[in-house]
Amino acid sequence: QVQLAESGGGLVQAGGSLRLSCAASRRTFNTVAMGWFRQAPGKEREFVAATSWNTGSTDYVDSVKGRFTIYRDDAKSTVYLQMNSLKPEDTAVYYCAAGTVMTGQRNLVNYWGQGTQVIVSS
Repeated sequence: QVQLAESGGGLVQAGGSLRLSCAASRRTFNTVAMGWFRQAPGKEREFVAATSWNTGSTDYVDSVKGRFTIYRDDAKSTVYLQMNSLKPEDTAVYYCAAGTVMTGQRNLVNYWGQGTQVIVSS
């Protein structure tokens, strides 16, 4: 069993920044990709960003490109999501995810974090 520990959510004003962290208890063949999904009230869960431990490749949903950056710390098995220029429409619960494939177009998730809430006020 792999556990994902999330932190970094909170309340910010529009235009502000937050950094989310997600630490995996251990890496396995089922956690080669890690990233985030988000779910706003009344909406479906949406892919946000992901990276691969093997290749370092990154993927983002179009709405966050140029504002969000995903990066990693290999020694700590931790990935980060730096969120800049936040907008009210970014308000959602953000869920860390780990799996074998995670590109937005194709996602095979094996583990989920507990979720951390991000609220952006106007």
